[in-house]
Amino acid sequence: MNMHDVRARPARGAQPLIRLNDFGVVTPPALGAWTPSRTVSVVVPVHRGRTLALTLASLAAQSYPSHLMEVVVVDDGAEPPLRLPEIVPERTRVVRSRPGGWGRAWACQSGADVAEGEVIHWLDADMVLFREQVEAQMRWHHLADYLTVLGTLKMVAAWDAGLTPAEVHAAVSAGTTEKLFEDALGDGEGNVTDTWSSEYIGRTAGLREAGFEAFKVHVGASASLPASLLRRAGGMDTSLVLAEDTELGYRLAQVGAVFVADEESRSRHLGASTVMRREQEVKRHNWVFLANRVPTFRWLRKPTVRQWAVPYVEVVVEAGKASYEQVRATVDGFLRGSIADLRIAVVGPWSSLPEERRAPLDDPTVDLRLVHELYAHDGRVNLVESVPESPFPAPFRFVCPPGWVPAVDCLHRLVRLADDNGYGLVSLALAERGGSGTDGVVAARLERTAAFGRARLLAERGGGPDLEDLVEATFGTQWLDGETWGLLPMERAVEKPATKAAAKARQWKRRAQRWKRRTARLQAMLDRTPARRVRRVLGRAVRKALTVAGIRRSRRSRSRGGSRPG
Repeated sequence: MNMHDVRARPARGAQPLIRLNDFGVVTPPALGAWTPSRTVSVVVPVHRGRTLALTLASLAAQSYPSHLMEVVVVDDGAEPPLRLPEIVPERTRVVRSRPGGWGRAWACQSGADVAEGEVIHWLDADMVLFREQVEAQMRWHHLADYLTVLGTLKMVAAWDAGLTPAEVHAAVSAGTTEKLFEDALGDGEGNVTDTWSSEYIGRTAGLREAGFEAFKVHVGASASLPASLLRRAGGMDTSLVLAEDTELGYRLAQVGAVFVADEESRSRHLGASTVMRREQEVKRHNWVFLANRVPTFRWLRKPTVRQWAVPYVEVVVEAGKASYEQVRATVDGFLRGSIADLRIAVVGPWSSLPEERRAPLDDPTVDLRLVHELYAHDGRVNLVESVPESPFPAPFRFVCPPGWVPAVDCLHRLVRLADDNGYGLVSLALAERGGSGTDGVVAARLERTAAFGRARLLAERGGGPDLEDLVEATFGTQWLDGETWGLLPMERAVEKPATKAAAKARQWKRRAQRWKRRTARLQAMLDRTPARRVRRVLGRAVRKALTVAGIRRSRRSRSRGGSRPG
């Protein structure tokens, strides 16, 4: 069977409904006790191919059917150019990275672009696989089309420098891969160590309890995913030369992926990783790039007033027939809120505004013109005529009708509520249109990109047409009262809600500065004072502080029988 024909098959049937990242609703078959049918392309990026022959030898001994597996070795500028060794899988080829770029992400995407399999399996060129490694991951891909499967990877500090591809192939075929690395340093199991992600995977029941953070441990040294899912997420970010795995994992989560850690998909990494050898330097480098691209890493986004490449929340305000005052009240309310890394889309017919002579004050489009003039040059506001169905890669979208003003912390509280409870959709009931309410409820809504991404994927595969029902089944939804959560009509909203907060912050800052000056004066006094006097002064100060705090009572209180505090 031609692998191109297999990949061209139409989308498969209805998919299992997995809530958050708890994939326990699907059970993979036992290894060796099932019949595979899906094709896989193992993509191996290579810049220095010192251990490539060992990796390919272990791939040649895999239990997964050889006619369903191809290996694409991507030459990322190796010198001399790569040539295949003697022991390789049946369907193995070498391709050069596309012109115009370099690095692992570029090479991986170059391989994925020419791969023919339904599933892409990333693999580094310094790995030795156990016999069932590929099979263990592929059995999950026969159960659902939105799984990203991670293998169990351990690091080998040292190995026999004379180890040959033939020895690797024989050991993997016989199921004795572990013996290849025993006693290489004379210290037995101490030569093999877990990766940094192993503890997190164990603590979260193999990622079933990881919720929205499962993507953090997405490591491409041994991971697989449907080719269609990779395309849905936009492929690798080829502008990155480090941190590309984590960034791709984030985007996969936003399109609805579930992350599975499979204990039976085992492999050994030859030597310590760059993270293990140069951890602090890697963090210093990667955190800047991840902060720009992964808004859910809140601790990386400081100071909070900075604008980033990917916003945390996209706010959508439909200008339509609303007044200038209504649109301004809503947009300005979000701009001065406690979440600064947002982007606001103000939707209106901007390109159709007439340019001919008109009476400015009687112009029926005057409100739209005023809105355009007010926000055309604000970096956080986009004047658009429509918005796409998803704010991807931003993790949240908040849709708010004009004329409603959020409290400073309104959006922050809603996002925190959604995260704490796993909600994919939080709706705020604001008011009824008309006296009888027959025209429906005016509402605002917070949409989680990952939830709606998964709902769309499921709907395309026969899960039903109602996205909100699918969001409810996989993430959960909630209705709340808008006023209770700080979203008020502009007539009742407190003017300049951020002013009080800013004033309070300035007040505390002034107090801190006063205490800092006082501390400096006291330190100078202590430096000039004899030790005996210091003890006496400090004793009085401590007694006074205890009395003020209510911990020490006065003599008079005790003489009247006052009890000691508990």
